[in-house]
Amino acid sequence: MASDLEKLQRWEESGGTWRVLARTADAVTIALLRCDGGEEADRLVTGEAGVLTLTAERRSSQD
Repeated sequence: MASDLEKLQRWEESGGTWRVLARTADAVTIALLRCDGGEEADRLVTGEAGVLTLTAERRSSQD
């Protein structure tokens, strides 16, 4: 089973973007946005360390 970090990286590699919707000390909620207009396709809610590190200083995949 893929980790949440792997899922997020695969989303980007496929051309999708993401945006942080909410952040707490131990979790982050991320909107997974379609590459053809930016509509939200899914959400990822995770406390996985790799994702928290990746998103710590970023608000979106565009940062």
